[in-house]
Amino acid sequence: MRKSLIQQDLTLLMRAAGAGDRAAYSALYEAVYAELRRVAAASMRREAPGHTLQPTALVHEAFLRLTPGESGWENRRHFFSAAAEAMRRILVDHARHRLAQKRGAGAERVTLSGVDLPAGTGGVDVLQIDEALQQLGAERPRLAELVTLRYFAGMSIEETAQALEISPATAKRDWAFARAWLQDRIDSRQGG
Repeated sequence: MRKSLIQQDLTLLMRAAGAGDRAAYSALYEAVYAELRRVAAASMRREAPGHTLQPTALVHEAFLRLTPGESGWENRRHFFSAAAEAMRRILVDHARHRLAQKRGAGAERVTLSGVDLPAGTGGVDVLQIDEALQQLGAERPRLAELVTLRYFAGMSIEETAQALEISPATAKRDWAFARAWLQDRIDSRQGG
């Protein structure tokens, strides 16, 4: 009962913030900060050692980039999908910036959590993940959203299933398919 009340309050805050209520926007930030910080820390653990972006900075930047659009955020799923997408874009922008600074000397490497990489692979370029995820989104939007929620928002299979309003078994099947699809695209781009 308490959890549904909290989710209901969070949904009301999201809608009010989406409608332009600055007080609701501030209250929303306070309400979701800890969870966004946890998600950011999980995302940063997948980054290459020595990464200059910190989880706190990622959360702040992501929250600044969150724009609810004309209709606001409808629910927790919509909000955390937007937050995960904002974090993904920030990490991609950061990798592109670092790559430009290195004048093409190599991109930052991250590993795909939950994806079995071939032996000898030290990680996957975040730009390759982004490109493959965009391709997946064009072909199978729900699978791309599932990957975004699992990988960038750090949601479990059960949380992802609930957010996408599908069964956990379907989410698990879709996750296995999406991982294989992404791995195939990344491998083909690496000439492997």
